[in-house]
Amino acid sequence: MCVLAVLARGDSYAYELVSTLSETMEISEGTIYPLMRRLQAEAWVSTYLVESSSGPPRKYYSLTGAGRRSLLEMEDEWRSFVDEVNCVLGQQGNQNSGDNP
Repeated sequence: MCVLAVLARGDSYAYELVSTLSETMEISEGTIYPLMRRLQAEAWVSTYLVESSSGPPRKYYSLTGAGRRSLLEMEDEWRSFVDEVNCVLGQQGNQNSGDNP
């Protein structure tokens, strides 16, 4: 979901995705490549090459229409999950301070 969310902001290459995501979570370059292959197999991302002045061409990833729809579904599921967890956490504050967790 996070990779799709970053790609929703604009096309990116793998190292750039890792750099962006690593600002807020732990992720490595070794993790991103298998994930990108899976997203491509699901047709959630497409790829294209861009020449680079500092080496070989870079493979850019672009979110497809199917990827955008999947991202929206995942965001809805995530918000629902967070709401449910927040309800449970809120209920904890309403319980007695006895021995029961």
